[in-house]
Amino acid sequence: MLSVVNVRPFVAGDSARWNEFVFACPEATFFHRIEWQEIMRSVFRHRTHYLLAERDGRIVAVLPLVEVKSVLFGHAMTSLPFAVYGGVAGSDQEAVAALEAAADALAREAGVQHLEYRNLEERHPEWPRQELYVTFRKEILPDEEANMAAIPRKQRAMVRKGIKNGLVCQVDPNVDRFFALYSDNVLRHGTPALPKRFFEVLKSVFGQDCEVMTVSTSEGKPLSTVLTFYFRDEVLPYYAGDDLAARELAANDFKYWELMRRACARGYRIFDYGRSKVGTGPYSFKKNWGFEPKPLSYEYRLYKRDSVPQNNPMNPKYRAFIAMWRRLPLSVANAIGPHIVRNLG
Repeated sequence: MLSVVNVRPFVAGDSARWNEFVFACPEATFFHRIEWQEIMRSVFRHRTHYLLAERDGRIVAVLPLVEVKSVLFGHAMTSLPFAVYGGVAGSDQEAVAALEAAADALAREAGVQHLEYRNLEERHPEWPRQELYVTFRKEILPDEEANMAAIPRKQRAMVRKGIKNGLVCQVDPNVDRFFALYSDNVLRHGTPALPKRFFEVLKSVFGQDCEVMTVSTSEGKPLSTVLTFYFRDEVLPYYAGDDLAARELAANDFKYWELMRRACARGYRIFDYGRSKVGTGPYSFKKNWGFEPKPLSYEYRLYKRDSVPQNNPMNPKYRAFIAMWRRLPLSVANAIGPHIVRNLG
């Protein structure tokens, strides 16, 4: 007979055991790492509720939760803001259920409008869900040429165009060039940029598991950049930015090929292209690489609202804001943006 499941809040002394479990648990992701808790607290100033379940003193499941309270966007508890994946990590079904019951009690006590789990796999088909997002994951083949051959013909031609243009790819020691390209890029799309400090903290906290790579012309002009996470045998390009000249020179195409090529050489097995909204340019771009979309199961418990929140640029009510934001000077947008985006997640 199985021993009793004990659910309790995470405490500082659990850090090593939490991460040891996450790295060993098939259901866990990079975003279940315990370092995210302090990032949520120190960078975004959000209250965290990290829970773990134990049997006989051994961790068998974990649940990272963050409470986001905003006048503009409401009051929510999410696993996990600023992350593609979240929810409970663990295969012990009794422990999973116990953690979700504890989360429900926490959410009700806090008075949130909804509780959100950003699951990679479906857990509760009967719950309300967000069906806007998909992810793109594909195996990295062990041979570089095999990976090139696996790219569909038209996209492969764009990669070769970038190579022929003599582009240069470098791993950056800091986030300076990355942030310049990223912040300008998101401004052109009409959305606020995350603070530069966030990316500096990511580099500092995750060390070699967080890498910035920038593509430049042979003369040294930065064109395209990506901040990538590494987790177990997976490579996750996560934040990116491009100069206006990047498209003509195929710098974005070259960038992701170079990232894949380097990951292949280092023995990584999964290329996780990350989340995209269905029907957008990034969605089409990733499909052009031969990646098949996988719907993400973002599941909700609604307490004080009638429908799933739509706090994303696809919502028509944000069109006027997006148009206005695009007209702001970059320095103004970068100063104001972090105060807005911290509550979006």
